[in-house]
Amino acid sequence: MNHHDLNIGMIGGGNMACALVRGLLRGGHPARLISIAEPDARRRELVAAIDPDLVIDANNTPVAQNAAVLVLAVKPQILPEVALALASQRRPARQLVMSVAAGVTLRSLAGWLGAATPLVRVMPNQPATIGAGVSALAASASVDTNGRQLAGYIAGTTGRALWLPDEALMDAVTAVSGSGPAYFYLLMEHMERAATDLGLPPELAAALTRETALGAARVVIETKSEPGALRTAVTSPGGTTAAALRVFEQADLAGIVQQALTAARDRSAELGKQRS
Repeated sequence: MNHHDLNIGMIGGGNMACALVRGLLRGGHPARLISIAEPDARRRELVAAIDPDLVIDANNTPVAQNAAVLVLAVKPQILPEVALALASQRRPARQLVMSVAAGVTLRSLAGWLGAATPLVRVMPNQPATIGAGVSALAASASVDTNGRQLAGYIAGTTGRALWLPDEALMDAVTAVSGSGPAYFYLLMEHMERAATDLGLPPELAAALTRETALGAARVVIETKSEPGALRTAVTSPGGTTAAALRVFEQADLAGIVQQALTAARDRSAELGKQRS
């Protein structure tokens, strides 16, 4: 199947929808085959600025009627209303529906759109906005091999797309990759502040911290090495790195990280129950 021949529709023109649109365009998907429904006029202007050939509408109906795959990129609290309205409309047979709404389960989506609807739930993260994201995907039983390939194609345009063996893992994914960028931002924030306290000019402190974070991530990914092994390799006994790591260990950084991710996972599950 040539995915570039398919009409892809987006309900909602927010940041994640725009990230997907940009990703699809980077991957060579024709702009004329990408439709976006967005009721807010200002948001429509921002979407239109991405490419003049995009098809943009204030209403969901025409976008949903022509899409082989429909991406629901609206806020979780309005998704039930949007999905129920779509369910009452005529749409292509076997239309694949993808949802990027946090905390909304496949079961809830099936309840609104019908059990026979092929459904894929996607958990993206903020770096998707620059094509450096990672998305976790879970599919309903009605999604066939072609549907999974299509969902992977769309989600993969903003970075990596990884399939979950069980949707129940989505709360843990939220804690790791969904919320995860903020953890690294926080560490960078504190490192920059500490660096300036040590006398480095703010611009230099920022550049050293940010380039170091980028370089460390690239080494892990490009060498396919374990972070622990790399940490050991750069830690000389009795040296400067060892002195810093000893402080982290004394503060029980491992325990703090465990507690933080568990709290995020539990909050994701709690919000999911409220939204489903």
